[in-house]
Amino acid sequence: MNPDFREKLNSILERYESIEKQLNEQEDFDQKEYVKLSKELSELSEIAKEIKLLFNREKDLRDNTEILESSEEQELKELAEADIPAIRAAMSDAEDRIKILLLPKDIDDEKGAILEIRAGTGGDEAGLFAADLFRMYELYAIVHGWNFEILEFSDSGIGAIKEASASISGKGVFARLKFESGVHRVQRVPETEASGRIHTSAATVAVLPEAEEVDIQIDEKDLLIDTFRASGAGGQHVNKTDSAVRITHIPTGTVVAVQDERSQHKNKSRAMKILRSKIYENEKMKLDSARSETRKDQVGTGDRSERIRTYNFPQGRVSDHRVNLTLYKLEKVMDGSALDEIIEKLIEHSQAERLKNLNLNG
Repeated sequence: MNPDFREKLNSILERYESIEKQLNEQEDFDQKEYVKLSKELSELSEIAKEIKLLFNREKDLRDNTEILESSEEQELKELAEADIPAIRAAMSDAEDRIKILLLPKDIDDEKGAILEIRAGTGGDEAGLFAADLFRMYELYAIVHGWNFEILEFSDSGIGAIKEASASISGKGVFARLKFESGVHRVQRVPETEASGRIHTSAATVAVLPEAEEVDIQIDEKDLLIDTFRASGAGGQHVNKTDSAVRITHIPTGTVVAVQDERSQHKNKSRAMKILRSKIYENEKMKLDSARSETRKDQVGTGDRSERIRTYNFPQGRVSDHRVNLTLYKLEKVMDGSALDEIIEKLIEHSQAERLKNLNLNG
């Protein structure tokens, strides 16, 4: 093991044990200090566990090597020799897990997310596919026990959508969904296609970290708020009042419109939630160029114009072009139960790329 790497691990373990001892023995804690130390202990607990495991396996290796070199009992030497490959494998696995835990954390990973989906090229079929994607993420949220709140849903009346957005909240939402931004392409035979010809259409997905008021402050004087009558597919659901809200953030030119609720107050609240997240993401991408470069190195830029995945219905397959992964379980991906198989590969790829640049010397 690299001496600098070992020193780093020792310092982490010493810090963890120092905090643990302090919390167990000290009685006159300031409440803020107690909360701060408890949080740090919790954050260090997983990596401390892996470091202890690695050091214990190292001791096992030394003990077995000593037996091989000094013992005169042949049976004992054979047992020691047989154990060594498994010990080395356990050490390697622990070291890999430690390196992943040492990767810089994305401060947005534990946030919720704003999901936006828009129909792309392909007419009605693109709108139907956009609706299928929206449902896929809703089912995926259910699988993980997350809360999925629809913010905007522009329905064309045939089950297709022009655009839709949702707020997804729960543990680690953004960490799992952040690689979903981009162009999703579908290949299938539309129900209206008599000749059975396969059509290709697309929808764009954007995933933004959900920003709280503490993350981004918006001055009311910088907002231009318009109200208008919501449009709809017709019938009893057509809105008779000016409840739809359009908010323009004048300094950045960011525009958000929400018309899903009949209450102007609710639409404004939802529009502000989306606006705050868009401004937050834009500011982070401008100020944190390192983060932007990291995203490019990981699994593409996350740009909405970048084609990331193809869903081929005739063949029942889904292909993610960034990690060259193809699954022949389209139905399970679309019902949310197998989407994690793709997302896990994207996370692993991201970690591998980041590990290449990880500085272990101090």
